[in-house]
Amino acid sequence: MSEYPQDWPEIAESVKDAAQWRCIRCEHPHDPATGYCLTVHHLDGNKSNCRWWNLTALCQRCHLSVQARVVIRQQYPLEHKEWFKPYAAGWYAFRYLGEDLSRPAVLERLDELLALERRL
Repeated sequence: MSEYPQDWPEIAESVKDAAQWRCIRCEHPHDPATGYCLTVHHLDGNKSNCRWWNLTALCQRCHLSVQARVVIRQQYPLEHKEWFKPYAAGWYAFRYLGEDLSRPAVLERLDELLALERRL
């Protein structure tokens, strides 16, 4: 039995659509012929967690780099990269405040939510 939800193909496509079929980290467009195949990465490693802040559209190159180094559950003392800030803030809202906020709501409160990690 797969860890992915039954509607995973539709979810993954919607994540890629939202990213306009570009890697959110390096901004390279989906181009499998040149090694830039767009994938969807689960930042917490849980394939059944399909909250927006857990799913990032990444090319295979960035996916491998991020998967090896970024652990959303781990406290990070430095400032996050711009591409990662909304995802981290969404996670912090969920983790520390118990709020499952939409992306627009997170963006409105970005600085406040990012500061949660530094206060704790």
